[in-house]
Formats: sequence, C-alpha cells, structure tokens
Amino acid sequence: MATATLSSPATHLFAPTPAPADKYRGAVVEDLQLPPAFAVHANEAISRAIELAYDRDFSHIPVLDRHRRPLGYIDVATLKAKWEAGKADASDKVVNYVTKFKRTASEPYTLITPLTPLTELEAFLKQNIFAIVTDPSRKFVVALATPHDLETFVSRRGS
Repeated sequence: MATATLSSPATHLFAPTPAPADKYRGAVVEDLQLPPAFAVHANEAISRAIELAYDRDFSHIPVLDRHRRPLGYIDVATLKAKWEAGKADASDKVVNYVTKFKRTASEPYTLITPLTPLTELEAFLKQNIFAIVTDPSRKFVVALATPHDLETFVSRRGS
C-alpha cells in the first residue's frame, strides 16, 4: 500500500525573507576611528583657514559660532579659487564665505554622534557631502565623516 504526502504550496509562499546582511555589522560612528575634528571660528581670516585646511588635507571645514556650535562650513577649494581670482581678500573673515546649515522645521537638524549607527550615517551621507559628528548635546564638534570613511571601514573590516 502506497501513501502519499501532500505539501501545501502556500506554506512556502509566505516564508519570511531574511533581512539583508548589515554590511556594518551593527557598528557605530566611533568604530570608524576618525581623526579629531578640525574647525575654525567664524572670525578667522580666510588665509589662515586655507593654510590650516591644507596642512590637514581637509576639503571642507566646519565653521563655529562664538559659542563653538556649528554654524556651517567652508569649501576650501572654492574659497581658495575666490582668493586667487581676487574676489576675496586674505584678511576677510570666514563668516563671509560660510555655507550655513539649513535648520528649518521642514529640514530638521540631523544629530550624528559617536553612537550613531553606521547605517544611519550612510543614509545621511546619501544627501550630504560630509557629516559633522558632535556630542549628543551639540556643544562641540568631535569629528567629520565622509562616504570615503564608510568605504574604508567596510574594506578594512571585510564582508
């Protein structure tokens, strides 16, 4: 006597799909081991800011207000080009050339701290050229993070 076992096709259709592997394996910003941040005060002369940026090989520098809170940033290459073209004087203040951060109700400030998951940092960097890493109360700048930092982390850690 033969017996047959029927398997219901429906049981295989709704099997949960495994979540995609987290290429960062739960890592957070502090795992990137970023160098300490470098920022300039809004009243710094552009010549000094450019000099400091080239000494540290930075393409963008955060600009801080008088309370040491991030105000915006300068694009070093653009600023240097303006200076060389005579559109900026060496003694001009950085504040005159800063790209200010947008802080509106429709575009809220995104807090990136050393404990921010790298998956969140990656999402932020899809819309921004770099991220300023601050302490949780945004009182001081800890580091800068770029897409390159994420790529280096993944290649260093392996998949």
